[in-house]
Amino acid sequence: MGNASSYWQAAWRRLKKNKGAVFGLVVITLAVLVAVLAYFIAPDPSPFANRIILETGGNKPGFTKQFLKVKKEKEVTAPGLLQQMISGREDAYYYIPINEFQKQGDSIIVQQFIDEGVTERKAWHLSLTAAEPVVTKQFLLGTDKYGRDILSRIIVGTRVSLSVGLITVVISLSIGLMLGSLAGYYRGRTDDVIMWFINIIWSIPTLLLVFAITLALGKGFWQVFIAIGLSMWVNVARLVRGQVLAVRELEYIEATRALGFSGIRTITLHIWPNIMGPVMVIAASNFASAIVIEAGLSFLGVGVQPPQPSWGLMIKENYNFIITQNPMLALAPGFAIMLLVLAFNLLGNGLRDALNVR
Repeated sequence: MGNASSYWQAAWRRLKKNKGAVFGLVVITLAVLVAVLAYFIAPDPSPFANRIILETGGNKPGFTKQFLKVKKEKEVTAPGLLQQMISGREDAYYYIPINEFQKQGDSIIVQQFIDEGVTERKAWHLSLTAAEPVVTKQFLLGTDKYGRDILSRIIVGTRVSLSVGLITVVISLSIGLMLGSLAGYYRGRTDDVIMWFINIIWSIPTLLLVFAITLALGKGFWQVFIAIGLSMWVNVARLVRGQVLAVRELEYIEATRALGFSGIRTITLHIWPNIMGPVMVIAASNFASAIVIEAGLSFLGVGVQPPQPSWGLMIKENYNFIITQNPMLALAPGFAIMLLVLAFNLLGNGLRDALNVR
């Protein structure tokens, strides 16, 4: 046991010296924090950051506007801390964009913003507005065509990308480790059958396979995760099979056979701990691939469904702005995808060097 822990300590020391891997690790840690605290950080903490203000749609980064906060007809109860962390807090007010306002007695008179150069004079009784009726909001990354805050949607969308990566890696590692180990350890007929199955799955393009699975399971949040996970176990299984074939001939595995241990016990307790290095490297690269595939699927409209923000979906909703005045709307989620994928790839490369994977 001491041997194993010193191996991991040495690997950690080597990893810390690799600047790229450390950068990747920092970005991933920040992304996890952002995903967990999304609704506390986001300027728009409504569920799915879906505060629609059509009049202020499609604005450039740094856009600033005054809003009058008018109470909703129904009573909106404040959620508990955990509830807010999971699904956000519903707005208690309507946000009405205004150009100017003045208070007269118990009313507030505003010039409501309709469009560039078009306003409408309106008055509200102060009992219908918030205690602080007028707020100024700045949209650091601009607003999409529905007037939603891009920054908030990118922050909440981090959840989708990280969870799709995590669930995909868990599914692909579970299936890949199991089938690869059985094929490599028992060889013969078992190996032939599993390899035949792997080659069939391998020959189907990933996107087609994901399409087929999403059609079977339906569109949506969880279906995408499962579909991508079921399409990515093949490379894990092939890698694990090769590792197990090499390890099973070593003396300590011969010793477990001589002691009469069952094959399953030998695989789980004696083989798996010794092949975890390469498996961790492939897990990191699968994580990155899953994020890209999810973004692609959401872009094609079979992934996460609106109004839930996903980076791929945001590019789809805003890509027509690239050729017009405001390319940032589609580029911002693109940069987010690029940064997270780069972080996982750098970490994967660093792990490969640190764990001496040959």
